[in-house]
Amino acid sequence: MPVPLAPYPTPPAPYTPPANGAQSQLVCSGCRNLLLYPVGATSVCCAVCNAVTAVPPPGTEMAQLVCGGCHTLLMYIRGATSVQCSCCHTVNLALEANQVAHVNCGNCRMLLMYQYGARSVKCAVCNFVTSVGVSTSTPEQKFNN
Repeated sequence: MPVPLAPYPTPPAPYTPPANGAQSQLVCSGCRNLLLYPVGATSVCCAVCNAVTAVPPPGTEMAQLVCGGCHTLLMYIRGATSVQCSCCHTVNLALEANQVAHVNCGNCRMLLMYQYGARSVKCAVCNFVTSVGVSTSTPEQKFNN
């Protein structure tokens, strides 16, 4: 007896990107690759590891930093105070430009950047710990002095 054939399912309508071709980017939640996606998408499937990453709501400003533990590029929502790396689990301080100050190393004179309000900073070049004077000046004033 012949087996009845089922009709082929109707293919889904192809996705039409916005007319202006606007794209945005985010970091894959699985493999940490940078993903490009069309504006308006709600999630992105990575072509490398197949992880699905949720897209932040429209209007959410994103920022980037490099992990201090493994040097992986991390993306986070602007305004966060700390970001945990999904690769090495290091908790990184997320500082805005106006929250950092500069001082020259007391030993090798290398320009050092540190969190505004810190009492000292250790040089990554010579490991010297430079005391930072407590001052009422703003970070910009410290940099220009």
